[in-house]
Amino acid sequence: MRLLLRSGGMAEPATSLATDEVSQRWPQVLPGGKAVLFTSSSSPVAYDEANLVVQPLPTGARKVVQRGGYYGRYVPSGHLVYLHDGSLLAVPFDVSRLEVTGQPVVALDSVGSNPVSGGAQFEVSSSGTLMYVPGQTFSDPPYWLDRNGKTTPMRATLENWFNPQFAPDGRHLAMNVADGQNDVWVYEWARDLLNRLTFDPADDRKPVWTPDGRRIVFASTRADKSTMNLYWRRSDGTGDEQRLTVSRNPQFPASWHPSGKLLAFEEQNPQTNFDLMILPVEGDEMSGWKPGEPRVFLNSPFAEREPVFSFDGRWLAYWSNETGRNEVYVQSFPGPGGKWQISTGSGTYPTWSRTKHELFYGTAGGQIMVAPYTVEGDSFRAETPRLWSGEHFAARGPNRAFDLHPDGERFVLARAARTQSSRKDDVTFVFNFFDELRRLAPATKR
Repeated sequence: MRLLLRSGGMAEPATSLATDEVSQRWPQVLPGGKAVLFTSSSSPVAYDEANLVVQPLPTGARKVVQRGGYYGRYVPSGHLVYLHDGSLLAVPFDVSRLEVTGQPVVALDSVGSNPVSGGAQFEVSSSGTLMYVPGQTFSDPPYWLDRNGKTTPMRATLENWFNPQFAPDGRHLAMNVADGQNDVWVYEWARDLLNRLTFDPADDRKPVWTPDGRRIVFASTRADKSTMNLYWRRSDGTGDEQRLTVSRNPQFPASWHPSGKLLAFEEQNPQTNFDLMILPVEGDEMSGWKPGEPRVFLNSPFAEREPVFSFDGRWLAYWSNETGRNEVYVQSFPGPGGKWQISTGSGTYPTWSRTKHELFYGTAGGQIMVAPYTVEGDSFRAETPRLWSGEHFAARGPNRAFDLHPDGERFVLARAARTQSSRKDDVTFVFNFFDELRRLAPATKR
């Protein structure tokens, strides 16, 4: 993600505020309009270790003004306030010199926030009133969710995890864990064994198992710090990684055809947005594997994402924003053939059941829906989707937050953050907040 600054006139182009890091979010134009404050992170899902950065305008060298926090805001008391580990911190800040003039202190504990997405639930008025939602920072471990809506911890502790995918045997779960960098890990949940699969300092994301469970494909920036391409390695950690694609466009794996010879993935093309692609792979473990030339399955001016094969290989589910809202669709494979909209009212991350004719997906509100379906000849007929459980999953930024176990009866998911308030819409006001900041964090004269 990059930030763009556009002037009020339509004739002037946007100015990029992008940095070398992966994600830049939450920009604020500082008083006087001569600089922009924003959050910059080397990880798109671990903002506790992000940096607060200022960029002089219209040109000038950016600089880090505070390390270890996110959702930074300058307030008229002469302070930067930001989130770290669920607390609101404050540090004196000289807006004319664009630098901090003291040490950060905790101004308030237990402010609703999410270090995975980098968001926070607070606002400060120009007159000095703070408004915030009390709550815990989101760092829940993975949970089981069954058809009855019951949740139980899968693992007692595990922070900043995302993109889960069960192995075909159901005993192993691949996922990303962000601990300074994004890597692929494999969790054997029955024995509580968590093993790291990738060790390169590059960003490694989106693990996808092969149908036989022997390999895991993932996206990585190891050849180019700014571009994700596809790699794979043996799931037991032996052997070296093998590069599968070479492209200037970011690519993310999604699903293997049951034959194990075709990989569906998404590619971000500057001309056609996100496209659905198919990568043929030939060979075997004895003679070696050889990736073929990727081909387009579906592209348009819209975003088509997360292509997932049905377990008989006849259908490809995905989500698209062609209606102006993300919705889930099913299309026959390899085509030509029909196309059917499955979700109603938003849908992403389609997930097929291995045991029943059910297609699941997530809503924008963080709930899991299920659409039973039948197949009549070459036609795919889905019933009206219904809510599978009242439990909400937590947003993981642009990443997946749930997966269905091969038994078709339970999900692993990141639960939505629990707040300390008795009501979800409780808001706390703090008056004369600027006076409190000046007391807690007085500026150091230089």
